[in-house]
Amino acid sequence: MGDPSKLRVIQWATGGVGKAAIACVRNHPQLELAGCWVHSADKDGRDVGEILGTDPLGVTATSSIEEVLATDADCVMYSPLIPADEEVIAILRSGKNLVTPVGWVYPDAANPRVRAIADAALEAGVTLHGSGIHPGGITERFPLMVSSLSSAVTHVRAEEFSDIRTYNAPDVVRHIMGFGGTPEEAMQGPMAGLLEAGFKMSVRMVADHMGFRIDPEIRTIQEIAVASADIDYGPFPIAPGAVAARRFRWEALVDGQPVITAAVNWLMGEDNLEPGWNFGGRGERFEVEITGDPTVSLTFKGLQPETIAAGLQKNPGVVATANHCVNAIPDVCAAGPGIKTYLDLPLLAGRPGPHLAQ
Repeated sequence: MGDPSKLRVIQWATGGVGKAAIACVRNHPQLELAGCWVHSADKDGRDVGEILGTDPLGVTATSSIEEVLATDADCVMYSPLIPADEEVIAILRSGKNLVTPVGWVYPDAANPRVRAIADAALEAGVTLHGSGIHPGGITERFPLMVSSLSSAVTHVRAEEFSDIRTYNAPDVVRHIMGFGGTPEEAMQGPMAGLLEAGFKMSVRMVADHMGFRIDPEIRTIQEIAVASADIDYGPFPIAPGAVAARRFRWEALVDGQPVITAAVNWLMGEDNLEPGWNFGGRGERFEVEITGDPTVSLTFKGLQPETIAAGLQKNPGVVATANHCVNAIPDVCAAGPGIKTYLDLPLLAGRPGPHLAQ
């Protein structure tokens, strides 16, 4: 039996975010790993430490939803590639709180699907909290915090600039993000739809909390750059004419003019692109900018790996996404039932290294 003073956490899925979440749980003085759900049959029945490539942890992974939901736990860190409402509802109905980086950052309470999930949480007396980094932090939480330094704000911008070659999921890069295919395939592919729900929630959270009088529709803009020559990308070829960079923007408008912008810039490096997009001499980063009196800007570095090789080993943006969820668990477990956003929770914080903790 584990430490009764600690909150027991189940990790749902062991992709990059899931593995990082387990590490954060193990480092957190208030948490312990209680269980783990895995998608693939070859991970079923294995010690979680073996899946992570560490010493045994004494927790066995299972691909049985029924088995993992029967586990005694306080919270589930839910990080599948694609979320499923029925899974979320089942987790909540089992009496477990839930944190996740795959949605519900600022859901529309009038949406029937959201109502069903909120009702499940309320009936079970548990809490769901959506987190992450972009969306899920840099797109709304940090702009709101920085905006308190300014007055008469006219524009809020949160923007990512990333080299997508460091993202160690080539199947996702090719078949979901659309890199390496034709522009037509990419524009018709699933990426914009997968991104838009989260980023539109972020934009609406900023607008609602700051009090902007925005137009009903959030504007979506997507652009593509193609390779002008062969681009060296190990997992698959990027031939001339194939998609080699993508830009997405979501804009909240007042009388047709953007007042809040969330944006993503994904490039296969800065060479051989048409149009010739680049990172503007400032490298990979996230930016938050508040235009007002005064105009304030904040640049986040360190959330992208220093090299492609380093990113394929460990992507700090993926780790930060997991950490932002896991560090919320004590406050989520202490919160009242229902869906809770950053606006409902206390100020979240990380914890010191175990050798420095009280």
